[in-house]
Order: sequence, then structure tokens, then C-alpha cells
Amino acid sequence: MSLKNIRLDVMRYLEKDIDTLIEKYLVPIDTIWQPSDFLPNSESDTFFDEVKEIRELSKDLPYDFWVVLVGDMITEEALPTYESWLMDVEGVDQVEHNGWSKWVRQWTAEENRHGDVLNKYLYLSGRVNMKEIEKTTHHLISDGFDIGTDRDPYKNFVYTSFQELATYISHNRVAKLAKARGNKQLAKMCKIIAGDEMRHHMAYSDFVDRIFKEDPNQMMMAFHHMMKAKITMPAHFLRESGDKISSAFEEFSNTAQRIGVYTSMDYIDILDKLIAKWDIGNMGGLNTEAEKARDYLMKLPSRMTRIAERMTIPENSYQFKWVEPAKL
Repeated sequence: MSLKNIRLDVMRYLEKDIDTLIEKYLVPIDTIWQPSDFLPNSESDTFFDEVKEIRELSKDLPYDFWVVLVGDMITEEALPTYESWLMDVEGVDQVEHNGWSKWVRQWTAEENRHGDVLNKYLYLSGRVNMKEIEKTTHHLISDGFDIGTDRDPYKNFVYTSFQELATYISHNRVAKLAKARGNKQLAKMCKIIAGDEMRHHMAYSDFVDRIFKEDPNQMMMAFHHMMKAKITMPAHFLRESGDKISSAFEEFSNTAQRIGVYTSMDYIDILDKLIAKWDIGNMGGLNTEAEKARDYLMKLPSRMTRIAERMTIPENSYQFKWVEPAKL
């Protein structure tokens, strides 16, 4: 049997539990928070006073903070790309509406609230150039991405396990920075977004754990492939208006590292957590190729740490069009 057919069989086998997994990891629509819970009520007589308060509190947040918040929002707003990619994964049938397509749609619905609330908050803050942000978002969705997973469900679930934890870290750190500057409402908003990301990370890492139990050799090879190639961030094609796909993501990443929102050491820590979560070091019954992949993965964090310790981050802020000099 081909590897593709084996993967499809495993996906069909795991699909029987999808309703239980949705109940475990996703929240009913009538229960979960919505963006309006964190934003001024436009029907209220106090609307303009609440907007004024947001604008006043926003003045105390520094340039690099706004760059990171904008970058996080744009990444969330590129959700159409992520849904269309996952809907095309082998084993996810959007025509017959199988269990996996049900998961992707409901996961997307939860994720959609993140970009929505951040977008509205940035608009009300008065600290950013929304037209430039909208152009960047337009570019990012139009350009799409290639995360190196092809249509392989094993590789895609490794990617989402990693990326959901990375977004948890980023939103949680932004929440702490906002709280330290006295912006409790923004801090609460980012913290609850981070909570969603953690739930989603737990779901996707559970999917991988279940696959390891059914097809350990090929799941190990998929994990090895993704980490050897390195996890590509979803906004790696980030660009500003008038520019080609270039160094914008690198500059955004430098900013996030400079203020401690998401660093190369966080990348390594996520890898360590996934290795522990899936008990890679103790996994037996593997063929020769998978054993070599396991050994590579076990050594990888220490190798990456040595490289990360030699890295230097530029001290000067790159001037994005999103946050203009006049707004500093």
C-alpha cells in the first residue's frame, strides 16, 4: 500500500473521534467570547468616551509594540489562506463534508475572531496607518504561502501543533507588555486570544499523538522532515505596499525578538515541548530510517541553541509604513 493510502486510512480511522475532539477542544458559539465583548459598544451613549480612553492609553505604548501588534493582527487576518490550505489536505473532504472538514471549518470560525478584534482595536487606537495595514493584509492573502507540508496530513499537523503554540507565546507576551503599560483591556484581549491558541495547539498535538500510535514510522519521518526544513511562519511572505516580497517579515521578526515577544529561543523551547509531548526519546518499535530521524530530533534542540546563542538582533527599529514617524 502506498504511503498516501496509509495516511488516508489513518485519517479515516481517527475521524471516528472527531465529534469528541471538537467537543473537547472547541467552544460552542453561544458560549465563547466575541470581539464585541472587548470593544466599545457603538449603540451606547458612552461609545465616544470609551474610544477616547483607548486612544489615550495607546499613547503610552512604544513603536516596537505597535509593529508587533500590527504584525500579529495581519497574520491572523490572513486566515482565508490557512483555511483553504487545510481544506486541501489529504483526508479532509470539503465536498462530502466529512469529519475533518467539519473540524477545519469550526477551527476557522474560532480563529476568525482574533483578527477581527485586533483589527477593530487598531483602527480605534489612532496609532497606526490602517490603509497601509490593509494593503499588507491584501498582499499576504493574495500571495498565499508555502509552508513545506504539501497535502500531507502528518506534516500539516506537525506544522499546526508548532504554530499554534508560537502564536500563544506571541499573544501572551503582548498581553504582558500591555498590562505593564497600564492597558488592562488590551492585555485581557490578547490574553484570551492566547488562550484560544493554546487550546488549538493542544488539539493539533493530540492529533499527532494519535497518529504516532497508528503509524509511528511515517509520523516520525514527517516530524523529522518539518524540523529539518524548519517551520516557516505563516506570514513569511509579508510585504508592504509598493514592495516585492522581501525582507519585511525579517524586520518584523527582528522587532518581535528585540522586545521579547517571540525569539529564536522560543522556537527551540517549542521543539523541546513537542519532543516531550510525543515522548520521542522513548518511542520504540521503529524501523531503521525512523530511528535515525528520532535520533536527529533528539539532538536538534542543543544544536539550535548553540546557533541561537551566537545570533545578534539589530538594535535600531525598522520604519514600517504601518506606524508612521508622526505617530511616535
